[in-house]
Amino acid sequence: MESAYIIETIIKVVVILTIFSALAGITTYFERKVLAFMQRRLGPMHVGPYGILQVAADGIKLFTKEDIVPQNAVKPIFKIAPVFAAATAFIAMAGVPFLPEFTLPFTDYVVHPIVADINVGILFVVGVMAVGMYAPLLGGMASHNKWSLLGAARTVIQMLSFEVVTGLSLIAPLMMVGSLSLIDINNYQQDHGWIVWMQPVAFILYLISGYAETNRTPFDLLEHEAEVVTGYATEYSGMRWGLFAIGEYANMFTVAFIASLVFLGGFNPIGIIPGGLAIIMKVSVLIFLFLWVRAAWPHIRPDQLMWLCWKVLMPLAVVNILITGIVLL
Repeated sequence: MESAYIIETIIKVVVILTIFSALAGITTYFERKVLAFMQRRLGPMHVGPYGILQVAADGIKLFTKEDIVPQNAVKPIFKIAPVFAAATAFIAMAGVPFLPEFTLPFTDYVVHPIVADINVGILFVVGVMAVGMYAPLLGGMASHNKWSLLGAARTVIQMLSFEVVTGLSLIAPLMMVGSLSLIDINNYQQDHGWIVWMQPVAFILYLISGYAETNRTPFDLLEHEAEVVTGYATEYSGMRWGLFAIGEYANMFTVAFIASLVFLGGFNPIGIIPGGLAIIMKVSVLIFLFLWVRAAWPHIRPDQLMWLCWKVLMPLAVVNILITGIVLL
């Protein structure tokens, strides 16, 4: 049984790495198409039918582009920082139950679609995602570029600030459930209904902080595409830059799965819709919302972002926790 568990865990890890690495590239194509549709243009059209092969072209470009390391950079840290970004994004997925458990066809072997079923799953996921902020910090500091250093400082300020809002927004639902296990949170909603109806403020706060932590417009001040330089990633090229992008898109899916599991009923069935299909639909809607928000909202200034975080979102989260505690008592 122990050997079967080890083999099953290895297979799960390989499947997660393969699927979400591919989804990171595929999502860039759909993002371009959604943005193009909302801006009355075509988006990628030249590489393959309807530009579908643009993902493959981008991958080939990233793998074959020259890997430039600045002469005076702290080379070991400069090289490892992008790996850190992608690694923390995928490690966080180890505590996420992506689908309901199922039995393999023609056998009685039950598969649990989660790598590590720990009783503090939500704490593990949020904690590992928070550690990911060291990747842009180390990359910017090691680049020997003042613009990279300033971008890294701005990155850490933003991610650290919104981590506070993320944690506070999740406290109220956890108070209701009485458990840090994502599976327990999912099962709670099977008996009591979706938590979003009881905690709409917490859901909105979580989504806003999720956009900020994953570097999505209008909060993409980490690299800010409208500027001449790209913040902490100014000196990066090729696949090292690509690892930062993969980590960002992987975190998008993690944020969407956590939102679905904590607020939107998780993988519980909806009427005749089975649970596995239900959570995939919820995550797809949330990913589309990520793209929609990017198309609809302009960039905001760093001072506006910090004002929103500390003077609006955090007080709202604290008040929501207090009200939840009073109601539960």
